[in-house]
Amino acid sequence: MLSLHARINLAALVVLVAFFGLTGTALDEAFRDSAEAGMKERLKGQVYGLLAAADEDASGALVMPDVLPDPRFSNPSSGLYARVRGDDGNLDWHSPSLLGLSLDPIAPSEPGVWRFTPLAWEGGKLLSVSYGVIWEDDKGRGLAYTFAVAESMGPLLGEVASFRRTLWLWLGGATLVLLMVQGLVLRWGLSPLRRVASALRRIESGDEDRVRGNYPKELQGLTRNLNALIERSRANQQRYRNSLADLAHSLKTPLAILRGGVGEHPSGPMSETVTEQVARMDDIVQHQLQRASASGAMGTVGSVEVQPVVRKLVRTMAKVYRDKGVDCRMQVAEGTRFQGDEGDLMEILGNLLDNAFKYCEGRVNVVAGPRAHGGGRTLLALSVDDDGEGIADEQVGLVLQRGRRADQHRPGHGIGLSVVDEIVRLYEGSVSIGRAWPLGGASIRILV
Repeated sequence: MLSLHARINLAALVVLVAFFGLTGTALDEAFRDSAEAGMKERLKGQVYGLLAAADEDASGALVMPDVLPDPRFSNPSSGLYARVRGDDGNLDWHSPSLLGLSLDPIAPSEPGVWRFTPLAWEGGKLLSVSYGVIWEDDKGRGLAYTFAVAESMGPLLGEVASFRRTLWLWLGGATLVLLMVQGLVLRWGLSPLRRVASALRRIESGDEDRVRGNYPKELQGLTRNLNALIERSRANQQRYRNSLADLAHSLKTPLAILRGGVGEHPSGPMSETVTEQVARMDDIVQHQLQRASASGAMGTVGSVEVQPVVRKLVRTMAKVYRDKGVDCRMQVAEGTRFQGDEGDLMEILGNLLDNAFKYCEGRVNVVAGPRAHGGGRTLLALSVDDDGEGIADEQVGLVLQRGRRADQHRPGHGIGLSVVDEIVRLYEGSVSIGRAWPLGGASIRILV
């Protein structure tokens, strides 16, 4: 899909080309018709000149003089030719300009009727006019004669071609100038839309929290609704989190009481069932809390720098697993940002680092950096590797299911990786699990 600027320019180009094309064609035809009409009038004038120069002999028959008014009639192949012929064969005269030329410009014509005929011969194109007259001799007889004059169309065609070149040159130049002016006008007119797009990009990157600035009245409703949508989405997210936190707090006491009651009567008939169900309820509450608190890729939640979050979580994990003395090495590109909520990033990294520290033998690698993606997007590529036993291929699908754990001998709820997978899916990202190289343990890679 083309941009608005390109679409309008393309439409204007089509309209201008069509308009100037039709205008140029009409002007070209009008000029050619006018030039031909002028040439026909000149030829009529030449015929009238021949009639005026004609004389009669002693018997009253028509004779033509040796010298004609237009000197071109006296020059061979001059481009202007004349011929007079009697219908009864008593006269067949031609101008000296026709000497040596096999050209007969006469077309039969009724008396008083003009007949224009285009001629083509080896010398080029000619336009011929024939005019019939009745000449009365001394005896009162009417003798029919046909006067014909032909002129080369070369000068006319050259004039038309010159006009056509000049016309299309000016029309083409006018089209280019109008397109350039329209492009500048469109750029100025559409600049508020570009400012709105720039403001949205700043919101996505976390530099702004709303669309700011003054906009034309046609866009004020759009910017106002965008700001309202952003505020509502943030308010709803915070309200959901608060409600879920209240729910968790409300359930904490009843669950603690149930655990305490089972502890006082460990040998009761329902103690094992109650203990199992209480643990299951606790898992469900924790999972739903983590899942609902994820923001997802709303496009307006801003962004957060990755490096400080990684350092903070690594320091926390180092304290929790102090006894293991884990060597955690970080390779986080400077300026790497996560396009989303900071809580979601901490949830993803926290679960991945907790698993890596828990199952490693003593070494963990964390690598993060931007990665170009289709559609002009830049995603976060994140990987956490350890040197533990790793995850078998047949268990990859298992560990991403809620409540399922590959290792049943260590404490945990079995919901960490499933929460990571669900949060990443909310951002339309992907999770892949494989073998770390060269550490040999598990390698969990995130693209979000």
